[in-house]
Amino acid sequence: MKKMLFVTDLDGTLLTPNQMLSEYTLCTVNALVDSGMAFTYATARSAETAAQVTRGLKTSAPRVLYNGAFIMDSDDRVMLSRVFSQQDKHAIIDELVAAGLCPVVYAIIDGAEKFTFLPDAISTGCKRFLDTRKHCVRYNPTAQKGDLYVGETFYILCIDEHSKLAPFYEKYKDKFHCVFQTDIYSGDVWLEIMPKSATKANALVELKRMLDCRLVVFGDGKNDMDMFRVADESYAVENACEELKSLATAVIGKNSDDSVAKHLQKLFYK
Repeated sequence: MKKMLFVTDLDGTLLTPNQMLSEYTLCTVNALVDSGMAFTYATARSAETAAQVTRGLKTSAPRVLYNGAFIMDSDDRVMLSRVFSQQDKHAIIDELVAAGLCPVVYAIIDGAEKFTFLPDAISTGCKRFLDTRKHCVRYNPTAQKGDLYVGETFYILCIDEHSKLAPFYEKYKDKFHCVFQTDIYSGDVWLEIMPKSATKANALVELKRMLDCRLVVFGDGKNDMDMFRVADESYAVENACEELKSLATAVIGKNSDDSVAKHLQKLFYK
């Protein structure tokens, strides 16, 4: 039987509702990795914010970041990058700004990750999000709309009212990889726009090919649906959205009950 690669989402899945790892989950997963389990995570987070909430957690396979835009090894070296064409990113940014929205544009600029935005245009929800990242080296406010076009853009985020974002989700969802959902922590509505090929599923298919393994995944949200479709086994936590549960091999306990760590133990030692 092929080796199994275990991959978990972070927020709402492996992490507690307080955006942290419990001591039980940390110790359990690390012991499993030490015993030979192939384990990693796939998240919408960046390398920086993922590292903050997983401090001390061992992984034994490359990590999937920004919903699949990057696969990164243990040294945080970009192994795979998917970016927008110049034409696509200009069109998206122009349309969002013209509609009174404030896109937060993630790009590689001079070899470094930055997220660029117009501070005078941000919504209340977007301000809440950006305020938590004010001291981040990627934080890049600008007064010039032209700065939003700079670099290799791989991810665009808007946080605003549902009614303002919904038309753009409908417009972009077939051409790009879009995630339109309510943030589980703040309750704010997010529209995430990525190149069509930048998905957790595509990143994990590549990892599966590289490692020649079976794929077992855990998740809770709509941005996990694509990886559930390509997995050999998939497990939704009890607090997951109903759409994800309908795709799952099985539903396990809540993220607040260390359910992923407990189920990893069962699967690894069965």
